[in-house]
Amino acid sequence: MNSTMATGILTAVLASDHSSVVSMNLFVALLCGCIVIGHLLEESRWMNESITALAIGVCTGVVILLTTGRKSSHLLVFSEDLFFIYLLPPIIFNAGFQVKKKQFFRNFMTIMLFGAVGTLISFAIVSVGAIEIFKIMNIEDLQIGDYLAIGAIFSATDSVCTLQVLNQDETPLLYSLVFGEGVVNDATSVVLFNAIQSFDLSHISTTTALQFAGNFLYLFISSTLLGVLAGLLSAFIIKKLYFGRHSTDREVALMILMAYLSYMLAELFYLSAILTVFFCGIVMSHYTWHNVTESSRVTTKHAFATLSFVAEIFIFLYVGMDALDIEKWRVISDTPGKSVGVSSILLGLILVGRAAFVFPLSFVSNLMKKAPYEKIGFKQQIIIWWAGLMRGAVSIALAYNQFTSLGHTQLRGNAMMITSTITVVLFSTVVFGLMTKPLIRILLPSPKHLTRMLSSEPTTPISFIVPLLDNGQESEADQGNQNVVRPSSLRMLLITPSHTVHYYWRKFDDAFMRPVFGGRGFVPFVPGSPTEQNGHRWQ
Repeated sequence: MNSTMATGILTAVLASDHSSVVSMNLFVALLCGCIVIGHLLEESRWMNESITALAIGVCTGVVILLTTGRKSSHLLVFSEDLFFIYLLPPIIFNAGFQVKKKQFFRNFMTIMLFGAVGTLISFAIVSVGAIEIFKIMNIEDLQIGDYLAIGAIFSATDSVCTLQVLNQDETPLLYSLVFGEGVVNDATSVVLFNAIQSFDLSHISTTTALQFAGNFLYLFISSTLLGVLAGLLSAFIIKKLYFGRHSTDREVALMILMAYLSYMLAELFYLSAILTVFFCGIVMSHYTWHNVTESSRVTTKHAFATLSFVAEIFIFLYVGMDALDIEKWRVISDTPGKSVGVSSILLGLILVGRAAFVFPLSFVSNLMKKAPYEKIGFKQQIIIWWAGLMRGAVSIALAYNQFTSLGHTQLRGNAMMITSTITVVLFSTVVFGLMTKPLIRILLPSPKHLTRMLSSEPTTPISFIVPLLDNGQESEADQGNQNVVRPSSLRMLLITPSHTVHYYWRKFDDAFMRPVFGGRGFVPFVPGSPTEQNGHRWQ
């Protein structure tokens, strides 16, 4: 009897293992297909790789649904752990590692306005709108915490479609604003979501609101500091030990592992891992990357970009297949009209919430800028507004975290929120995403004129757009402008802050940071070179 039972268990385990192998083979084949088809459609006016992966995922889900007798539509069950622990880190780290820091920090105040303040405004509008409208519609099983979670879920943007169209060299201002806001926005949404889950919101009072705000600021600041410290530690270790004299593989491995360690430490301490790994990427590209050998620089740059690229395609393919999960649609099958209504209302709230902060905050940002080419024009504001209308994998992951248990739910209200989230993600990514290229071509018909208008180099040394951090050499304006006029009033400080900050930062960086952590200008020890006798040196 016992031997028969053991044999049965062993057979079941082997069958399960074989099923997993089959699933992974199909998934890898689909990933290859997404890359090939995405390449063939690269010049398409309408399509991009994220939409291609989503479409292939949906088509694959339909095939699986038909072949399994409408029992399942996916190869893998959606897992928040898979998304947050394995797929998201390389995407966010590469974003920080590859970003042009000159543009990012040049527009840092505007990015923070859109990414942090704007997300809070959108969160408030979506949450209040959901509370008022869904109660009238008599949506069941939702508490105050669920409504606030809905606000955080649908405030998380996905700017992948827009960034694939915008060119970082042709439209530096737009790219840096859309890219920077997208990263800060995702981080803010996740921080908000975690703060909501950590509080008892059944009895909201002034004390609870203040604690919520304090917890939000604590998560934001501590997550950023952890990422900076992790990046500095990696730079210090590689500079002091210089692994490249023995093996460049160790340098690359240490950079990858230190970046991932920063993300996991943030998860361990319940911080915002997105913010942590993003700033770790920025610091690593400013210090650590310059301490390694030339071969390691090329390897790390392409390795991080490749991991990010594969993870992005994986996520869209994953979401496309999971969109047809029959279990959740079956729970709300008797009220299809209400489900469509909820999805439409959520889309409307996203449109209103986005417009409610992009245009007013653009006006505020323009007040702080003097030169016309530094200001955000109305057409650019429309593109920034459009860029944030799409919702993606972060919204899906947060929705599953809030409304399901291990990917499953039997509550009607929760199932409706999951299916509505999937509908919003599919509709916004496909419909809004397909219209992105034509919209940008209509609004920005002359890239050459736009390049001149948004030139990345200021024509005057007193322009406020001097970079805070830079990978390249100092410009002539930086080298020659030692007698900087300091702002004498708050208005002047708001108008020309970056030049002053850059001046003090560069002095501090040269005097204290680079001698300890390396960075631009640092020449690694190379056996047999003139530096062999003296070890590392500075150019």
